[in-house]
Amino acid sequence: MTRASTVKKAAAPAKASKAARAATVAKADVPPEQDHADVESRMYQAIFDSVLNQRLKPGAKLPEASLCELFDTSRFVVRKVLERLAHNHVVELQPNRGARVAMPSPEEAQHVLEARRGLEAAIVALATQRANKRELAEFRRALDKDESAVNAVDQVTWARMASSFHHRLARMARSPILEQYLTEILSRFSLIVALYELPDNPTCEHEEHERIVDCMERGDVAGAMREMELHLRDLESTLTDKRDEPDTSLASLLGLA
Repeated sequence: MTRASTVKKAAAPAKASKAARAATVAKADVPPEQDHADVESRMYQAIFDSVLNQRLKPGAKLPEASLCELFDTSRFVVRKVLERLAHNHVVELQPNRGARVAMPSPEEAQHVLEARRGLEAAIVALATQRANKRELAEFRRALDKDESAVNAVDQVTWARMASSFHHRLARMARSPILEQYLTEILSRFSLIVALYELPDNPTCEHEEHERIVDCMERGDVAGAMREMELHLRDLESTLTDKRDEPDTSLASLLGLA
């Protein structure tokens, strides 16, 4: 037997082993690792943004099969994303019933509202202390731009614009941890608004935002905190129970149709 034939025979089991491993992976329905992150990120952001923008209402079902088809991925990836969303209180995982957008109870809603008041008080105080003149000028221009659009957009679009005010404020506070907490709180607050806010009632009043910025421009930390407290309390006073069921395709709700 030649040396070459011996090498070929030795290589054969290795090739068979590789083929077996590839078949095992295929059977497990797990896509290549390098594809996971991109698909997971897109799916997570699509669901998260749709909740934040109130396209996905509380109680909306998120069938694994539909998500697999929409994002051309496996159940393995879908379940991983849904688990992340559940960890962030955006989705509820129900045994034998699948996933649905979370439906906060009145008690849970009250806890979220209390946490938001405390969080935004800290954020507006830091932002007032740390923002420079250029940042405040840009903040004022963005606020003026929002005002010009108030009567030209629907309620959901205005809710998204109003949330951006609070995100911009958090960036000026220069506290990544507080900004991260605010992102989670606002996603949970969007669920509360979808369940409990009166129809055609603005999520945030523009004039209240203006009073907060007025205080910030004067360097009035206590005043800015007081105006934020009044703003959030006023917002909470508009909430009532108005549960409704979504009646749109999942693709449309996720902004994919």
